[in-house]
Amino acid sequence: MCGIVGAIADRDVVPVLIDGLKRLEYRGYDSAGIAVLDGDDVRRVRRTGRVAEMEAAAQQEGFHAQLGIGHTRWATHGGVTESNAHPHVSFGELAVVHNGIIENHEQQRERLRAEGYAFESQTDTEVIAHLIHFHQRGGHDLLAAVQAAVRELHGAYAIAVVSKREPGRLVAARMGCPLLVGLGDGENFVASDVSAIVQATRRVIFLEEGDTADVTRESVRVFDAANAPIEREVHVSDVSLASLELGPYRHFMQKEIHEQPRAVADTIEALMDNGAFGASLFGEGAEDVLRDVEGVQILACGTSYYAGLTARYWIESIAKIPCSVEIASEYRYREAHANPKNLIVTISQSGETLDTMEALKYAKSLGHAKTLSICNVPESAIPRASRLVYYTRAGAEIGVASTKAFTTQLVALFTLTCTIAKLQGRLDAAQEAGYIDALRQLPGSVQHALNLEPQIVAWSERFAPKQHALFLGRGVHYPIALEGALKLKEISYIHAEAYPAGELKHGPLALVDEAMPVVVIAPNDALLEKVKSNIQEVRARGGEMFVFADADSQFGESEQVNVIRTPRHVGVLSPIVHAIPVQLLAYHAALARGTDVDKPRNLAKSVTVE
Repeated sequence: MCGIVGAIADRDVVPVLIDGLKRLEYRGYDSAGIAVLDGDDVRRVRRTGRVAEMEAAAQQEGFHAQLGIGHTRWATHGGVTESNAHPHVSFGELAVVHNGIIENHEQQRERLRAEGYAFESQTDTEVIAHLIHFHQRGGHDLLAAVQAAVRELHGAYAIAVVSKREPGRLVAARMGCPLLVGLGDGENFVASDVSAIVQATRRVIFLEEGDTADVTRESVRVFDAANAPIEREVHVSDVSLASLELGPYRHFMQKEIHEQPRAVADTIEALMDNGAFGASLFGEGAEDVLRDVEGVQILACGTSYYAGLTARYWIESIAKIPCSVEIASEYRYREAHANPKNLIVTISQSGETLDTMEALKYAKSLGHAKTLSICNVPESAIPRASRLVYYTRAGAEIGVASTKAFTTQLVALFTLTCTIAKLQGRLDAAQEAGYIDALRQLPGSVQHALNLEPQIVAWSERFAPKQHALFLGRGVHYPIALEGALKLKEISYIHAEAYPAGELKHGPLALVDEAMPVVVIAPNDALLEKVKSNIQEVRARGGEMFVFADADSQFGESEQVNVIRTPRHVGVLSPIVHAIPVQLLAYHAALARGTDVDKPRNLAKSVTVE
């Protein structure tokens, strides 16, 4: 992984490739490269580091072409070196870019060595290049060679291929990793993400599992897993160029934090139009699916997993049915007990998270037909594989550390909770009206939380020199503590851990001293007094606390206790509001430490490998 773009046109495609790779930078990467067909030669330029360094080298070497492919790599097989960067070339005739992981690459490598192929890299991708060349050498044209090669690959892949033998053709294929074809006027494109080609076209075809695509200037032919021609629907993307640009902000993460009032409002717009919780919000036939569910199983990874943990409290307290939440990569590899009357909920910002997609497939193989996805990207793989879907309307999220996707996922999960409760007779009219009103006021409450930023900036200066931090929360706010710790470690590289505050005395208290700041999520709810007792435990050990409280929580500040208060307690939706301050704390601590906020080291935005 991580990003692919390709183009064939009557104009110079090198600027298209480079612009596309820049738009894919948000996904996280450590090297970049392009390969183009220039006359009778396959020319390639690669660099470790940023796309700008590769761009400068391409300009210096005079790259111009009407056919080419490009890639940003996030290292899996082999270190961060130029020889491991994509594209990979076979015999100077054929170039390949690849997202995913080929599981049988070692066996294929030995086979190809025996056929006379030499390897210059440590990557699994070079195997693909040589394997396609091997089939071309055997008499196949490029399309047939790609189709023959992918049948011999085990694992996940999205690939784009060009060959000097067929200079008017670009071939693409996918299995387990996202890939799309962009349709232009006398020119066509391939990409792993629509943002890479939105400057050239909004008309796209999303390739399905096992598809290959034969792309020329004038046509696109798609073939299914059996190599039979097939028509795939053409979609018009609603991704805007404005959403992919910084505007007045320093970083995309800052922009996206401040976009949350709008994102929340857009996500609940249909609900507000209806004025009631209704199954139609989740798609056709949702009432039949949701009315008799006996429990909910949530599968997700990372930040989406913490959204699921928050929802468990809501589902069990409001809908009154059991809810379990599991990391998708763990669920897919254990012998799970299936109750077909349970609802399987998968959560993914991108809709392409490999572990979550595979967990959904596993759940369906166990007999789960009641499936629902919560996702921010229309027509992505996970929603297409689910019976029902609720699209969050956060807009494009560029920063690797998720912010507005998380809060809109929480809104979607709360809406699901109330809908199930209503369908099952556990939400009366007065409660429904109260929750609708709370959601209506939520964007304003999020804005109030954003207004705390100047105070949080002052805190961040004190966090910047620290190497470790603890986050504490209780009940429904414990997952917000987990999310706060994740954000801090992701972008500031400060080691942070989160615990339920009641667990403090069962081990983590041993870590507390004057060098260990402790962040406490302390809203004015039923567990407030318990949290205050936990704070005293920290204070007695010389620890310094940073408390996010509500205006009426009656916390007193002292030398060891720093308090920032949100304007008021917002009841059951408090976790959404309290997510904002911990995002801001992580962002400003990272600024103070001088880290790359939008592209933290070693991380990728869309995780499409194991």
